[in-house]
Amino acid sequence: MAGATGALESRQDRPRANAASTRRRKARLLPYALLAPSLLFLALFTYLPILRVLVDSLFDKPHGAGATETFVGFGNYARVLADPAFRQAALNNLVYALGVLVPTLVLALAFALAVRRSTRLSAVLRTVFFFPSLVPLVAAASLFFFIFLPGVGLLDYYLAKIGVQGPNWLGDSDIALWSMIGLTVWKNAGYYMLFYIAGLQNVPRDTVEAAMIDGANAWQRLRFVILPALAPTTAFVTVIALIQLLTSVDHVIVLTRGGPSNATNLVLYYIFQAAHENFEYGKAAAATLISVAVLLALSLGSLKVMERGARGNG
Repeated sequence: MAGATGALESRQDRPRANAASTRRRKARLLPYALLAPSLLFLALFTYLPILRVLVDSLFDKPHGAGATETFVGFGNYARVLADPAFRQAALNNLVYALGVLVPTLVLALAFALAVRRSTRLSAVLRTVFFFPSLVPLVAAASLFFFIFLPGVGLLDYYLAKIGVQGPNWLGDSDIALWSMIGLTVWKNAGYYMLFYIAGLQNVPRDTVEAAMIDGANAWQRLRFVILPALAPTTAFVTVIALIQLLTSVDHVIVLTRGGPSNATNLVLYYIFQAAHENFEYGKAAAATLISVAVLLALSLGSLKVMERGARGNG
């Protein structure tokens, strides 16, 4: 009798165990099911294009109907690195990135320090500082095209008021790149100000007050208390600023188209020219991967340096 009862209970427990196993399996599969749509879009619009660019960089395909691809291996990379136009564009990009990054971060921090307190004046100033970042880059470049017009532009008009004759802001190879740097600083400083405003909320108030009690002046508090506390924010802003600076080309197309004498040609515009003007798709793909590799190295390096600095000051 006892054996029969045990067998009956065993048969009754089996469906429960199967149901529990099914629920556990569904619970394990649920995260993958939820991620599947995002992974699908990521594969279609990120990983597959990267793979396509990688494959294209290994082939040379002449332009024209019926043209056949030729496998050249790393030949396209060698052509890009040996091209004086690419080296000039890379040098321009380096000067452009450094010329924009440093004053932009300094201005963004200065703006954030000026408006960190919630007052009516600071609310107005935040709007004024942030407004340029809302203007599309093409529109900003078009606006600055008229500002930079030699002789009749707004900048030369006010310089003439004080007896100064302005140069050819976009036509002089020694000045054109710096004119674009000024445009980019004007547009981006207010955007990065928002990150510094958020970062300032995490600066320990008691540490700042202790520094004031110890007699630290405003510069000493900024240097030894505020800036170390903002190191993670600066690292993040540096990375996204580098990405933005190396992936922007609209203002080059509107203002200078890489001229004069290749003085404002940036790497992304070089890639655009190679692909859509010269129809050298393999060369453009190789230049794209080289620029992505450099951007990744710069981003990781910036994070490592800032992280080490934060630890050293911590």
